[in-house]
Amino acid sequence: MKSSTIAACAAAMSLYATAAIAGAGDYAFEAVKPEMKKGDDVLVAVRLTDKASGKPVADAVIFKTRVDMAPDNMADMESPVTPQPSPEPGVYAFKTDLPMAGRYQITLSAKVQGEPETVTGKVIVKAVK
Repeated sequence: MKSSTIAACAAAMSLYATAAIAGAGDYAFEAVKPEMKKGDDVLVAVRLTDKASGKPVADAVIFKTRVDMAPDNMADMESPVTPQPSPEPGVYAFKTDLPMAGRYQITLSAKVQGEPETVTGKVIVKAVK
């Protein structure tokens, strides 16, 4: 009986250690559609996934967004970002201006339920003529 108690404690500690290791780096943002037409009020959608399971993360709170042309060495060229309703769980949509053809970087900061750290990510999308 004593060895089963020790085994149970060891298993519980193992689970606790695994949970403690999980962090903001265990999540990833990706573009739902990495290429779109340039223009004003373009709908951009990103998916937030749990890297371990590959499943979308619903109900995250996106509290900071930025869209700029940093990948084309024009970080000062920033566009406004307006949140839009989520088209599906784990997908976060925004309207923004992509005034010229080129690569745009979307920088996001989010709070994921149960995760003490802020999840941040950068996604590159391409605007075409």
